[in-house]
Amino acid sequence: MATSGDVVDLELGTPKGREAGFRHPAVVVTAQRILDAGPAVVHVVPLTSTIRSFHSEIVVEPDLANGLDASSAAQCQHIRVISPSRITAVRGNVGVEVLAQLRETIAVILDLP
Repeated sequence: MATSGDVVDLELGTPKGREAGFRHPAVVVTAQRILDAGPAVVHVVPLTSTIRSFHSEIVVEPDLANGLDASSAAQCQHIRVISPSRITAVRGNVGVEVLAQLRETIAVILDLP
């Protein structure tokens, strides 16, 4: 099972509209205590190599720890729930600072305190 902050490769299937689809990297943002319980679904934020500077996106620079090949935008506006069976590989982990930025941005999008 993946851990919070993991950069994973997903098989998302055929997209509809502007959603992410096909084979796609993403960051797992589900709380670790939930992941430890073996959930039926997990929350992920898709990554794209197209950097648009949207306020709802966090740029993640590639490094040895996260396993990314290029600068990527974490598309917090596209958070989605997936079956863990869609995860095909784990590349690395973004670390606690980037994970905190992602969760803070998601909280703003969802108008959470």
